[in-house]
Amino acid sequence: MTLLAPAKLNLFLHVLGRRADGYHELESVFRSISLYDVITFERVTRGGEITLSAPAHLGNEQDNLILRAARLLQNTSAGTPGANIRLEKNIPVGAGLGGGSSDAAAALIGLNALWGLDYDLQALRAMGAQLGADVPFFVEGQDAWVSGIGEVLEPINLPETHYFVVFPNVLVPTAQIFRDPHLTRDTQPSKIARFLELPAGPSWKNDLESAVLAGYPEVGKLKNWLSRRGTAKMSGSGSACFVEVESKEAGEALGEDLPEAWQGFVVSAGGIDPLQRQVKKFSDQ
Repeated sequence: MTLLAPAKLNLFLHVLGRRADGYHELESVFRSISLYDVITFERVTRGGEITLSAPAHLGNEQDNLILRAARLLQNTSAGTPGANIRLEKNIPVGAGLGGGSSDAAAALIGLNALWGLDYDLQALRAMGAQLGADVPFFVEGQDAWVSGIGEVLEPINLPETHYFVVFPNVLVPTAQIFRDPHLTRDTQPSKIARFLELPAGPSWKNDLESAVLAGYPEVGKLKNWLSRRGTAKMSGSGSACFVEVESKEAGEALGEDLPEAWQGFVVSAGGIDPLQRQVKKFSDQ
């Protein structure tokens, strides 16, 4: 079974406060986009071993969220088979695009089907929350208003569109940004209806930007460059930034002027197949 694990964009990201357990209360809108890691799963019937083939630049494979997700799922049921897993990595690491979380969700959903475990999405979301705050979104797979620490999801219907996404080849560690003294944690809660009424309004900002720009000047250069071409925003904890564009062709035109040190992606949003729908299509073949 081969699954396409999509990246996501945060159309805004508000930090409402810090909880007693150290986590942060957030509000955001997540959109899946057509930038994918490609993950292939092969069932192993003997021994229960799980192996992962992944690019060397990702570091120690034992720390990879795919393996952690697979082992978490395997440990829920006695006698679960093993798997050989192969990862083709296309989503940049440390970009705020959720690649690792999407990969973990793909492992949960793909192996749940391949191993015949029959967990429903609610159970898989709960497992995903043990791995990372963004994983439940990718398990669900629909564009969503996100709150809590990232685990409370309310699906929303947004129009199909295109974005030009740029990665400045800078890796930003999420945990470091949430500890940064530049980070404000006092944005007031809002409502879905207000966002849907004026989604491009100036109040919908990324509260992590000030901390990222203070520590990573290359992200500031990128934001300034994109801001001359549209309403530029940073996704998640950075370092990728994006602008909405009228069409694929308009995004490709922006890419022609992109500095060589950066990577640009023209992506679509809306109509992205959730992972569970991909599994169903595979099962129906």
